[in-house]
Amino acid sequence: MTVFFQLAVTAALALAVVVGTIAYFRAVRTARPPVGVFNGRDIFMMMGFVLALPYVYLALPGAVLPVVLALVFAGGLSVGYQPIIGNGRLRWALITALVASVLVTHLAFGETAPPYWVANSCVVGLVVVSATNLNVQGGMRLKNVAWFLLALAAYDAFFAWVVPLTQELADAVQGYPYAPAAGLRIGEDLGAVVGMGDLLAYALFTTTAYKAYGKPGLRTGIALVVLFGAVAPVAALHLISAATGDAPGIIPAQVFFGPAAFVAYQVLRRRGPERRMADIVFRGDRAQAPRQTPVRAEARPVA
Repeated sequence: MTVFFQLAVTAALALAVVVGTIAYFRAVRTARPPVGVFNGRDIFMMMGFVLALPYVYLALPGAVLPVVLALVFAGGLSVGYQPIIGNGRLRWALITALVASVLVTHLAFGETAPPYWVANSCVVGLVVVSATNLNVQGGMRLKNVAWFLLALAAYDAFFAWVVPLTQELADAVQGYPYAPAAGLRIGEDLGAVVGMGDLLAYALFTTTAYKAYGKPGLRTGIALVVLFGAVAPVAALHLISAATGDAPGIIPAQVFFGPAAFVAYQVLRRRGPERRMADIVFRGDRAQAPRQTPVRAEARPVA
């Protein structure tokens, strides 16, 4: 029962975020920041940010951490959904209500209750959709994402199994609202949680693959998310538990997804150069494009 619950929840959350990100990508054009083209230096800076962020969180007093996370969530929602809700007052009213619902459900039902996890998962999912589109439409290419995910796989493995930083961060947010994760818990027995970073990795790869190679890239991304983002980590958790008699504390999903995504990029790149954002036609662009009046040939007298 537990393995099926975890598999169903993990796959559903990952696919919901990916589908939402693709829907946003197809319908909304974000303002592109004047940062030029992503390159190796940008990936290095992103990894530096990823490395530093957990230490910043752990350095904060326990009661301050959820406040910081709430502000981060609110900021991400405001920037990402400005193209959809142009009225600033309305946008902030909706964001405040959404972020407040996490706190209210946490206080009313507790951190293991389904209402809290539904509210928290909605906020986290919307932030991931926003952050993914800002990066992908801002110029990030599939090559950048593939190398980033490969480095992230090594990072997650090291800080899960060598230096227990991931476990320390998970312990730090215990008992507080605004967990940087999506999931569902039913009592003390059933629970499945997907980290916000993992959801961002799935959405980044799938959306960038779709931008670069169209439907083949989309199909590849969705297949990887299901097989290596949901099935492989859950299966490994229960296989190790059955073999050793002791459930491992953390199985980093990126250990499976990162290398698989890198190999998939190597296969997709054989299709040719990646499409650029200038090559993508948005729904709004088609709706606003002026209709061309067909030119009729003038009638000529028959001799």
